[in-house]
Amino acid sequence: MQDQTTRAPGPYDQGLARREANYTPLSPLSFLARAADVFPDHIAIIHGKAKTDYRTFYARARQLGSALSGLGIGKNDTVTVMLSNTPPMLEAHYGVPMTGAVLHSLNTRLDAAIIAFQLDHAETKVVITDREFAPVMKEALALASVKPVIIDYSDPEYPQDGERLGTLDYEAFLSAGDAAFEWSLPADEWDAISLNYTSGTTGNPKGVVYHHRGAYLLAQANILTASMAKHPVYLWTLPMFHCNGWCFPWALSIVAGTHVCLRWVRPDAMWSAMADEGVTHMCGAPIVMSTLLNAPTAAKRELTQTVEFFTAAAPPPEAVLAAMKAAGFNVTHLYGLTEVYGPAVVNDWHSAWDALSPAEQAAKKARQGVRYVALEGLTVLDPVTMEPVPADGETIGEVMFRGNVVMKGYLKNEAATDEAFAGGWFHSGDLGVLHPDGYIQLKDRSKDIIISGGENISSIEVEDVLYKHPQVRSVAVVARPDEKWGETPCAFVEVAEEGAVTEAELIAFCRERLAHFKAPRTIVFCELPKTSTGKIQKYALREQARQL
Repeated sequence: MQDQTTRAPGPYDQGLARREANYTPLSPLSFLARAADVFPDHIAIIHGKAKTDYRTFYARARQLGSALSGLGIGKNDTVTVMLSNTPPMLEAHYGVPMTGAVLHSLNTRLDAAIIAFQLDHAETKVVITDREFAPVMKEALALASVKPVIIDYSDPEYPQDGERLGTLDYEAFLSAGDAAFEWSLPADEWDAISLNYTSGTTGNPKGVVYHHRGAYLLAQANILTASMAKHPVYLWTLPMFHCNGWCFPWALSIVAGTHVCLRWVRPDAMWSAMADEGVTHMCGAPIVMSTLLNAPTAAKRELTQTVEFFTAAAPPPEAVLAAMKAAGFNVTHLYGLTEVYGPAVVNDWHSAWDALSPAEQAAKKARQGVRYVALEGLTVLDPVTMEPVPADGETIGEVMFRGNVVMKGYLKNEAATDEAFAGGWFHSGDLGVLHPDGYIQLKDRSKDIIISGGENISSIEVEDVLYKHPQVRSVAVVARPDEKWGETPCAFVEVAEEGAVTEAELIAFCRERLAHFKAPRTIVFCELPKTSTGKIQKYALREQARQL
């Protein structure tokens, strides 16, 4: 793109400055205000038997903002929440930034030490915590140096018996707030709106800072990408703590959609919600698809509508895609990272591909895809030279991002921020190829490439072959140290039926479909360790492989 900053000022630069009448900082907070104005009686939130309309949702968010302001919370203060997919989590996405503060959502499966680190690093002023998580939060607060105000949430639909950690009750706290609270948009759309920590698998996690502008743009892009018409019904199977629920807590207000909260991701609850509430959209990792498909027959319900299912992480195997389609779902593959507000790449489907065979369609769906409309740049570069790799679908480089939905940076970690943005691009750490049609496809994380006898082996390529075996339900391939070869592939496998397939049979299956040096030398049958968002924890498997 041509640099337009070097020309001298001209007539279009004179007397045409920004004014209050023609410039407003972008913020997703405006979406809820509009939804409440235009569709005040439409149901915004369903939680158990409770239903909340947009008028009430907006009022409660303002009450939260007012009550927090009463505690002295203001610009750049951190408010931490330890909540599951419940109404207070949605209210926090609006009420906290209404004060100028920054929302920090904790992963509900973290241990106390990591939580304590995050509380201290974020300099948390207030914690809103669900009583279900009282044991780990009590331990974390004891370990932390900060001493935040603690607000306990007791879920009226699903009561928890965890102890109260503070002196304030969430509903009582809200009732003290003003439903007509005069909140304001940020003075600068670059102001921070939320803080999300990376997984921290190699040391302390890094705090990824989002700004109002990026949240606004990614939320709008979600609506376009998901082809959401007015009043969609969205089922919360994706944790809202994960990249702020991929910005969908803000996105649904654009089209006055209905949030169907799900405290626990269980098959009977999912099927019931989809059938009874008319769910049209949902997001989740592949484990959510497996949970739905492998649900007991008694739990499954017949759907009269097609449910749009957006998945990230590993591409769905052909058999899973076929099963999901038969069950009433249309699966779309997304890709992103915490540093780019969640999903920023979509496998945009071409209608011409509908004529392809199921195997050919699965191969197309396995690609991560092209940039979101809100992302200005997506490419695959040689990380050393920063030159584009050939668009041949074979040459591996690093996937890189550029644009308004890339994070501000890492909180209090300028060195890591500079490294991540070196050369004018965000370095994802993901290795991939660029196809001739411009679609990218991941081949591995840079740390997951297996180097055996000097040859690079993509763990994803080996996993794709194993997924084709009818007995393989889930698989992860990592490097196992080897005296002769340096490293060899080691596959950890969950099977559909215990004892139905042997290690030798799976290795032979791979050798028939791969160059022999790429086939795993070791198969370990086990339950795969996963994060709370359903991603397989390869770092844990690498440690197991080292100990074999």
